[in-house]
Amino acid sequence: MKPFADRLIDAVKSKNSRVVVGLDPRLENLPPELQRGVRTDVERAAQAILEWGGEIIEAVRDHAVAVKPQIAFFERLGPFGLVTYFALCRHARKRGLLVIGDVKRGDVPETAKAYAEAHLDSFGCDAITVNPYLGSDSMEPFLVEAKARDGGLFVLVKTSNPGSGDFQDRLIDGRPLFLHVADRVAEWGSKVMGKYGWSSVGAVVGVTHPEQAAKAREALPNAFLLLPGLGAQGGKASDVKPCFGKEGLGAIVSSSRSVIFAYEKEPWKSQFGPDQWTRAVAAAAEAMKKEINAAIL
Repeated sequence: MKPFADRLIDAVKSKNSRVVVGLDPRLENLPPELQRGVRTDVERAAQAILEWGGEIIEAVRDHAVAVKPQIAFFERLGPFGLVTYFALCRHARKRGLLVIGDVKRGDVPETAKAYAEAHLDSFGCDAITVNPYLGSDSMEPFLVEAKARDGGLFVLVKTSNPGSGDFQDRLIDGRPLFLHVADRVAEWGSKVMGKYGWSSVGAVVGVTHPEQAAKAREALPNAFLLLPGLGAQGGKASDVKPCFGKEGLGAIVSSSRSVIFAYEKEPWKSQFGPDQWTRAVAAAAEAMKKEINAAIL
């Protein structure tokens, strides 16, 4: 199998897309047809999410390069949720989408190894998000497992949430902490370069902080940036341009609520009735692809 970075670039080029659709299944936002019993029956809730997620995957697969299931929304349903998470990861890959498990794991080495094996092997993710806070020894098992399985990692560098600056922007030796982390990501990534000159170790950088994102791009010239925060969190397509390199490569943009619950929002809500919610999702994903391409190409 090709290294993750090469598979990602192949997908970007073949679909002319930089879109990642986050799968964050909130029970209260599911279409009316799937709402029955989900608040009182955890098994029914998991089944509804499986049906909903499968429809989302079908709706976005021509417009997105990857889906990014957020495991917290599955874990809260216990074992039923984890089975659903596994099933949707497998279904997405069968339908030609890369899967980025949004798991944000990070722990002491032996535990980190178990997390890496779980998500890059057992659950079948192409890549996962990881938290580097415990240091290099905690990252090593993720790096080893990713390399062995031609998988990818996206390391938290500058996150999209408003409170990220509490620690990530603190100055150390005159530079913000997130840039020190970026330096390590560049070092780790240099060991897993693909044939296109990009690394399979990338960084999570929130598009909600465009100035910091531009600095992260400079610090990581060969790493793909996973850019969350577009849409519901306030990020705009125009903010992503500094994060891309030549040929429109080097970054992928993630959006969740703005796409997966498009049927609740205008203009899609009026254009497509509740019985056509999958068409609203597809339209939102296609619009996102066109908006990003217009901003960067």
